[in-house]
This record gives sequence, structure tokens and C-alpha cells, in this order.
Amino acid sequence: MAEEIPFRREMDFEYGVPRELAPGVRRLVANNPSPFTYKGTNTYILGRGDNLALIDPGPDDDAHFAATMAAIGKKRLATVIITHTHRDHTDGMPRLLAATGAKTCGFGRTARARGTTKTSPSGSEFVDVDFKPDIVLADGARLACDGFALTALHTPGHAPDHLCFALEGTPLLFSGDHVMSWNTSVVAPPEGNMGAYMRSLDKLLSRTDDVYLPGHGGRLYQPQRVVKAFIIHRRMREQSILECIREGQATIADIMPIVYRGLDPRLAGAASLSVAAHVEHLIEAGLVTSTGPSLQQARLSAV
Repeated sequence: MAEEIPFRREMDFEYGVPRELAPGVRRLVANNPSPFTYKGTNTYILGRGDNLALIDPGPDDDAHFAATMAAIGKKRLATVIITHTHRDHTDGMPRLLAATGAKTCGFGRTARARGTTKTSPSGSEFVDVDFKPDIVLADGARLACDGFALTALHTPGHAPDHLCFALEGTPLLFSGDHVMSWNTSVVAPPEGNMGAYMRSLDKLLSRTDDVYLPGHGGRLYQPQRVVKAFIIHRRMREQSILECIREGQATIADIMPIVYRGLDPRLAGAASLSVAAHVEHLIEAGLVTSTGPSLQQARLSAV
């Protein structure tokens, strides 16, 4: 029997209205709900001094831009921080930078093979755009702001450039799309990598954060419990895929409806890409071989 992941799908918010989640931490939710973004993309505004920081501008949306500027008010937006460069997190960045003159911070794009709309689960997540932050944040880098500081944690898997951010002196971690309260993250090749995702989950297990503030959805309490459940869930899914291959299901198209029974048809593309990510991981582990022009078209065999 599969384990029960302790999802938390409740979320107290109103579009366009900033909500204080902790001292100096406010959240705005963009009105771009979907099966991939839940209620919408979360934008976080940080700081109580004259110079603010913002995590993830969100989509290019007039109402969200206006709400963001109103929340900034007469203060100065000094820094725009990017968890990762999927469009639902960054499309609003050019307009925000033009209006505020803020500097950008992020990991920068380092994909093995850059994605396109054709390889995106939602048709829009992956974009062929280079993001060159003004301030490059490597794993463990400390970003000092006005009255607070963040530590960057490189957590690839969902995206190769993904960063989580720990708020210094608090139990809070901004977890981006790596760990969310309402669902597991999409891991979709070519930019998504299951091996990297699993290692990034293991990385968070060594931490003692009490609350995650994700890129979509509400606050996540007891995050260590959820991270452990995600790891078990992915291992079980991978074992199911391996068993399918051993039983003769030789393609990803054969495997997907078996391991994703009763799936919302809107999520079929994402599920197929998730199976591909697991198959890649099994190939890397030497448990599966493939022959064919591409992984989606390949015939798979257990070793």
C-alpha cells in the first residue's frame, strides 16, 4: 500500500492583497491558477526597513504587478530574488525591474539541455531564455539585505537552477517549487532530473526548518515529515516502473497509465515526463537499458 503524503491544501489568501506570514514577510498570490500552479504563483516581499527584497515576481499580469507595486509603496525595492527561471515565476520580472531598478539575484541557468514549450508539462514552464543575475548565488551563499539575510541552498531537480532560501535567525525556508504543501513537484526532462531531485530532498532532511513557504500553495508545517514522505513516494513510484519494465511494458507510453491510474487528462503530459525522469534515473543506476531515437520513443529492458 502506498504511503499517505500529508498534503495541506488549505490556503488563506485573497488575490491582490498582501498577507503577513511572519514579521517582515508578506505574500501576494498571482491570479494564475492551474493544475501546475495551484491557486497561483506566490510572490514574497521581505523586509521592514527602507530597502525591500522580493522573491519571484510571478507572471506578467497587470493586476499582480499593480498589487506588488502597491505593497512596495514608498519604500525601495532593492533586490529581486529568483528561485528558478520557469515562466510562472519570472515573466513579471522585466516590468518590475524597469519600474524599480532592483538588482537580480539567482543561480543562473545551467541546464544540460534547455527546455522548450514542447517539452513542458504545462506548455509554458520551460523557456529558452538565459537568465544572468546581477548577483550570482551559489550553494551556501549568504545574501545580506536591509535588516535580514538569506542563505541560498542549491536544490536542482525540478529545475537545474533551483534555489531554496533560508531566512537567517528564523525557522523559515522559502522552498520554491522544490517542496510544496499541496502536491509533489513536477520533475520533467530535459531540465528536470530525478537523481538531482532526490539528492536535493536528502539535502533538506539534514536541516531543522519548521516551516516552508513554497512557490505555490500555503505554508507547509512539519516539513521534514513531508520531505521523508516525498522520498518514499518517489522510491515506490520508481520501483513500480521497474516492475512494469520487468513484466514487459517496454515503452513510457505503456507504463504511464499503469502507474498513474485515474489521472486527470490535463496531467497526462506531466505524468509521461515524470515516468521518463524515473526511467532516466533507472538507466543511470544501471537497472534499465533503452534503445531508440529518444527516451519517449525508446524500448526499455530491465538489466
